[in-house]
Amino acid sequence: MSQYFTLHPDTPQPRLIKQAVAILRSGGVIAFPTDSSYALGCHLGDKAAQDRIRAIREVDDKHHFTLMCRDLSEIARYAQVDNRQFRLLKANTPGSYTFILEATREVPRRLQHPKRNTIGLRVPEHLVTLALLEELGEPIISMTLILPGDELPMHEAEEIRERLEKRLDLIVDAGACDVESTTVIDLTSDTPVLVRAGRGDLQPFGLN
Repeated sequence: MSQYFTLHPDTPQPRLIKQAVAILRSGGVIAFPTDSSYALGCHLGDKAAQDRIRAIREVDDKHHFTLMCRDLSEIARYAQVDNRQFRLLKANTPGSYTFILEATREVPRRLQHPKRNTIGLRVPEHLVTLALLEELGEPIISMTLILPGDELPMHEAEEIRERLEKRLDLIVDAGACDVESTTVIDLTSDTPVLVRAGRGDLQPFGLN
C-alpha cells in the first residue's frame, strides 16, 4: 500500500517534502505532479526501482527515462552542452520540454540510449517537483505516468491511487495536472529536431 501525501501546489510543506525524498532515497517508486502530467520517479542509482517503473508502464529497455533536473547547471553536469545548446536551454527552462543531449560520464550506462549515448533531460516548472529536487540534491529518474491501454497520461492523484496504490510507495497529490506530455526536442544535431509534440511551444525552436 502506498503512502499518500497532500501538498500545497505553491507552498509545499517542508516536512512532507523531506519524507518524500527519504522514500526516494530508500529505493521507493513515487508518482508526482509536474508541469505537464503526473510522472513516475525514483532515485538515480536504483536499478530495481527503475525496473519497477518499466513494469508499471509495461515498456522494455528501449524506452528511456528522463533526468528531471533542478536547473540548467545540473543539466550541464549530466549532458554535454555547447554554446548553441546552452542558449536554447537557458531561454526555455524551466518548462514543459524534454531535451535529448549527449550524456556525460555522470549518467549510468543503463539510462543512456544504447547506440547514441544520449539522455533526455528537463527542468520542470512545478513548485512541488522543484522542491523535491532541491531537497534530494540530484536528478529524479522519471517517466510519464501513462498506463498500458490508455491514450493520455494520468493527471489526477486520486485516480492514480485507485489504479496503482499497491504498486507505488508514495503518491504526491498537489492537485490536478495537465493531460499533455512534454514536448521532446533533440538538440544533438546542428538544428533542433522535433521528436514529440506536446505541451511546450515549438516556436522558440523554429519548429512550428
